[in-house]
Amino acid sequence: MKIGVLAVQGAFIEHINMLRKLSEIQSLQPECVEIRQKKDLDGIDGLILPGGESTVQGQLLHKLELFEPIRSLIENGLPVLGTCAGLILLAEELEGDATKHLATLPVTVQRNAYGRQLGSFETNAPVGSFADYPHVFIRAPYITEVKDGAKILSCVDGRIVGVEYGNQIGLAFHPEMTDDVRIHAYFLDKVAAACRPENR
Repeated sequence: MKIGVLAVQGAFIEHINMLRKLSEIQSLQPECVEIRQKKDLDGIDGLILPGGESTVQGQLLHKLELFEPIRSLIENGLPVLGTCAGLILLAEELEGDATKHLATLPVTVQRNAYGRQLGSFETNAPVGSFADYPHVFIRAPYITEVKDGAKILSCVDGRIVGVEYGNQIGLAFHPEMTDDVRIHAYFLDKVAAACRPENR
């Protein structure tokens, strides 16, 4: 199983470390590839879009000619996990902003939604079937609208902060900044399922 982690900007190494940690405690042994140019996408089975600066990441996707190949892979069913800036890249719409990035996830997202006072904070809340999952927010967005069958995974203070839609998981928080491997394990299970011959 080959997992690409977008590594042009942002907190990509934390995701790689989480995947390495997972490989030590379960049977799935993911190979991690840092995505910096088009050829790095060859043969990947899953993709992680990390936190960071979404505007910079979006510009670099175009400059490095990664934008169209990544969007095509996602549209063709490649499992993808987007966290914080990664969620913004995936979102179909941005609140009060005409900018569009990959636009493969049918949600509307409010960027930098928590303001300076709550720019960074931590709390615990359920994520899907996972009870009491640690949520780390760093100048985080949140989801203001969910459309077209996207499933809400997590809410904090009445705001949607996690969704799943087909092959895509979008989170406003940073699971890679915790010691809890459950979300990454769930993502790897999703990748493994997509790799089965009957699902190809």
